Amino acid sequence: MEDLFNKLLVLRTPGIGPAKYNELIRKFGDIYSVVSFLSNDEKIKDLVNRELEIAQKLGIIYLSDDNPLYPENLCKIKNHPPVLTVRGNVSVFNKSAVSMVGTRHATGAGIRFMSDLAESFAKNEYVVVSGMAMGTDTAAHRGSLKVSGDSQTIAVLAGGVDNIWPLENEYLYSEIIERGAIISEMPIGMTPMAKNFIQRNHWIAGLSDKLILGEADLKSGSMTTARFAIEYNRDVWAIPSHPLDSRSAGPNSLIKEGLANLCSGPQDFFNMNQNITKNKNNCSEKEIENDLLDKLGVIPVSESVLAELVKKSISEIKSDLVVLELQGLVAKQNGGYVKL
Repeated sequence: MEDLFNKLLVLRTPGIGPAKYNELIRKFGDIYSVVSFLSNDEKIKDLVNRELEIAQKLGIIYLSDDNPLYPENLCKIKNHPPVLTVRGNVSVFNKSAVSMVGTRHATGAGIRFMSDLAESFAKNEYVVVSGMAMGTDTAAHRGSLKVSGDSQTIAVLAGGVDNIWPLENEYLYSEIIERGAIISEMPIGMTPMAKNFIQRNHWIAGLSDKLILGEADLKSGSMTTARFAIEYNRDVWAIPSHPLDSRSAGPNSLIKEGLANLCSGPQDFFNMNQNITKNKNNCSEKEIENDLLDKLGVIPVSESVLAELVKKSISEIKSDLVVLELQGLVAKQNGGYVKL
């Protein structure tokens, strides 16, 4: 406990992150000598004591990088977090891991694809790693949680592990604690700040054996995460999308540059013995092959354009779209409709 206290004293000192921490250890030889050099004031000591008290109340675990439970992949990265806080089940670190990232503003088709893919990985004994943001991250976590059992997913946060962010994912946060783990290098109680999300992305990339990039703009946090994964020599896959959608620019560019494999589904990773059917909603073959449905893709199309394409009135189009929406085959998005 004294060793942990001293490590936190150093890490909670303003201006000291993993790189500076390691530099001080190299310079002074051990954590006790570093603490003596810093001569921390009582304010820092009180702060660390309060943090440890909160951790005990909430059942939060500290994992130092000399602990055998510390994630092996992460430990191999230069200047990894010397101490992680974990809320949930530490057995998640015993599994092979896959990171899944993408835009917060994912399309309906993108969310469904990522969720199904995450479910397939969880069924094959992988833990799914993401950042608990809305959109793609949420789809990845929820897809993995469809599979029974624990240790299914890890959420890496940019703030303290007790700080739910975003607030819309409060229920998901609780599910992950029950069925996986919330982890962070940040102090307990800390609100996420913009600069910490890039650091968080390092660890999302570093925790896993492979990373899958969904829809993502060219200049986005998800693309940064993918670049980190490439730097760490991880197996990187990207899900291609329509070139007219800006959310396709990220994955399509990595595929084009030869930096990522093209991901077309679970069959790229696992032997799919069962027949895959699109008839998930018990719709008739005729309904699935509906002429209107054939005109839709991942780019939203307005009712007026659809009416012109299928040579029907807008009122007829609206009736058909209601039926298809109820069947879960289409969704309204950005003033138009997309195929799911």
